[in-house]
Amino acid sequence: MLFSLNAKGQQKKADAIISEIITAKPLTYQELDGAFRSFRRDSIILKQLISRAKTINYLEGQSYAYNQLGTVYRNLSEFKNSIALHNKALQLADAAKNIELKVLSLNMLGVVYRRKDAIKTALDYSQQALELAEAVENPSHHILRHINISLNGIGNLYLTLGQYDLAITQFKRALELETQLNNKLGLAINNQNIGECYEKKGELEKALEFYRTSLALNEDIDNDYGRIICKNSIAQVYLKKQMPTAALQLLDQLLEPARNLGDQAILSSILINSGWANMELKKYGIARNLMIEGKKAAEDRNIPSLVMYANQRLSELEDKRGNHKVALAYFKEANAFEKNIQNERNLQYINDLILRYESEKKNNQISDLAQENELVKLRLRKNQTTILVIGLVVGLFATIMFIMYRQYQSNNEKRLLGLEQHMLRSQMNPHFLFNSLNSIKLYIINNDQKNAVHYLNKFSKLVRRILEGSSLKETALSEELETVELYLNIENIRFSNEINYTIQVEDNVETERIKIPSLVLQPFLENAIWHGLSAKEGEKHLKVHVSKKDDSHLQISIVDNGVGRKVSEQLKENRVLKRKSVGIDITKERLANFAKDYQYDFNVEIIDLFQNNSEAKGTKILLEIPMV
Repeated sequence: MLFSLNAKGQQKKADAIISEIITAKPLTYQELDGAFRSFRRDSIILKQLISRAKTINYLEGQSYAYNQLGTVYRNLSEFKNSIALHNKALQLADAAKNIELKVLSLNMLGVVYRRKDAIKTALDYSQQALELAEAVENPSHHILRHINISLNGIGNLYLTLGQYDLAITQFKRALELETQLNNKLGLAINNQNIGECYEKKGELEKALEFYRTSLALNEDIDNDYGRIICKNSIAQVYLKKQMPTAALQLLDQLLEPARNLGDQAILSSILINSGWANMELKKYGIARNLMIEGKKAAEDRNIPSLVMYANQRLSELEDKRGNHKVALAYFKEANAFEKNIQNERNLQYINDLILRYESEKKNNQISDLAQENELVKLRLRKNQTTILVIGLVVGLFATIMFIMYRQYQSNNEKRLLGLEQHMLRSQMNPHFLFNSLNSIKLYIINNDQKNAVHYLNKFSKLVRRILEGSSLKETALSEELETVELYLNIENIRFSNEINYTIQVEDNVETERIKIPSLVLQPFLENAIWHGLSAKEGEKHLKVHVSKKDDSHLQISIVDNGVGRKVSEQLKENRVLKRKSVGIDITKERLANFAKDYQYDFNVEIIDLFQNNSEAKGTKILLEIPMV
């Protein structure tokens, strides 16, 4: 009777709130959610709001309610129903021309598709939401929140692709914005996600630190859903640290709350982890039952990644029990799911989108710099006018000197900016990008997925290094050498791995401490490969050697056994298409600026190598760079 009275009271309260909303017809998410927050997880009352809003063609009310109902179904892992509801909400928001509700719908679709492992579609929706939200002038609190949700969604997609550093960058950016908004739920979610990245990277202590921060925030806001996720993640780290007893103590507390929660994805993960913990404690019967139940929960909701995870653990369990034939069957099933997941994700398409996103971001930064230059010029003109009006002869003279100095500075800044842009264009050579992608495409056509993914990851890392390095004046020698190795690895694909290259660093060279101009070696390596080695028959060798010349200079030698400069020039003259290389000239100018800043000299020497019979046997480049 008490339950019935309480239900009637709740319904009466809901009816009153729905009537208020229908009468006032609020247009913003904040007004709608502020009024309806206590009922936004009640599917029956949400359907009542939809029905009432339809009778008066109140589009915003319908869109809000469809989105909340979609979230309810998503948390029950009923993804098909959830997608249909969020799409309906998106159509209504579009018809109402309501940007806030449109961004909400796009982000929610991104989350659902990510849960389904449909990475390509999820990234499309998250990117659309971010672009739409960032284009809003004077954004509302809701728009700012959804910029963070988009960043978090994109970070989760990077996480799924194994791009952990990119993912951490997105999550930390979202953390900063959530801190400004004082949104503890957002802080909890992003700390949890950063913990997942570090767990995937094998940095378990860092992962625990972020998981515990997330758990504390969830405790502070009394969020059961977040608490369960955090404790499951902490238990998973304990298992990886071979602490099954500690893990099982946490997991045993979570099973009942997870069943009550209704989210089959979370329940499946907890069941599989509980099975893992029991397996480590040699309780094989209990372990198998839990893993089978976890696998069934994942299969019922069509969550491929968790089905694969369950099969991997069951294979390990049966192997420990001596059932090797059964273990092999589970192992093969896990491999089949992994292959299907990789095909669905369409890695080539995703990485192209990542590169496009990073490239557009870099172009925006260059545009911002140009606008800043214009503002500096405008301020300078204003200062000139003021000084000319109030100044005397001495003031006038001082003004002229000041103008000349500022003009010199401005021209110098322009020259440096132009130099950086020329350098970026030389590094991002269209032929290099086109041919590299073609080489990777061949692996995909030949169904060599392992090499395709391997080299695509290397290619995306190299492009990211080039984009980042183009805006840096200097970088650590260790990072420059890593970029060099990535570049040589990619170029070697185009030569069918015929080039034998080595990078040697003498023991007394402290690569982490020494700074050199960023991306300074690539133009010399490109010349060695394309003008020296490409025309050579037989074995091709390239050696990079790093040593200290003295206490203030670093010496880097690049030696190839190519055809030599003379033959290379002859071949170049015979080519129909002559390509002018400006990379080395730009690099020399950058080295000159670098040396001038630190009041040291530099030297670039190109030496032709000959055999005893005066026949060319390659080229040696000696770079002497100031150490800072």
